[in-house]
Amino acid sequence: MEPYLAEFIGTMVLIILGDGVVAGVLLRESKAENAGWIVITFGWGLAVAVAVYAVGRVSGAHINPAVTLGFASIGLLEWSLVPGYIIAQMLGAFVGACIVYAHYLPHWGLTEDPGLKLATFSTGPAVRNTPANLVSEVIGTFVLVFGVLGIVGNIDAIAGTGEEISLAPVFGTGLVPLLVGLLVLSIGLSLGGPTGYAINPARDLGPRIAHAVLPIPGKGDSDWGYSWIPVVGPIVGGILGAVVWKALGF
Repeated sequence: MEPYLAEFIGTMVLIILGDGVVAGVLLRESKAENAGWIVITFGWGLAVAVAVYAVGRVSGAHINPAVTLGFASIGLLEWSLVPGYIIAQMLGAFVGACIVYAHYLPHWGLTEDPGLKLATFSTGPAVRNTPANLVSEVIGTFVLVFGVLGIVGNIDAIAGTGEEISLAPVFGTGLVPLLVGLLVLSIGLSLGGPTGYAINPARDLGPRIAHAVLPIPGKGDSDWGYSWIPVVGPIVGGILGAVVWKALGF
């Protein structure tokens, strides 16, 4: 159960700090109100780094179903662990979003725009174009998984005999979590503009469910028509990123 608990805690920390910075920037009367995109992207990058430092040595700190599926697709995680990892990530994201809601409790009623309230929980497109939005999420997550594997090094060197192994000893130590956080910062700055760079199904769907069930005043709908894009796009991009990395033999 330790890896599942670690994924739950790691994803919860990710959302507390990630959705927390978005709430601080978007909600009315927050001291961080209107701080802007740079603050949001830096906040998310640091959120990833902290989460990976916190639980990386236990579970590998996937904190993202797209990473889990990508790693499993090239033998870096046993498929039997995948359902438990993803369930833990989804639950952690939901709980993290509920904690952000409680933390900013007085600010929801002061914020009139329901779109800003939803944006603190989940992503949405700057220009609503289904094919383009889907491709954006695929590309962003491809870069994430490909980049993470580049940071931790050569797969054959890590795996040794080529058997399925855990990357947990690699993550959570040294500069690796910080570098992964900087990778997420780079993705946000360079590729995040079109869709808000979910690049993580749990990061988007778990908080979106929280938005739907929490008693947020004047919240509006949860935009379920868009919700499949930040789920399907990252899964496709994550698997492609891992498969291409392994195929190139780096």
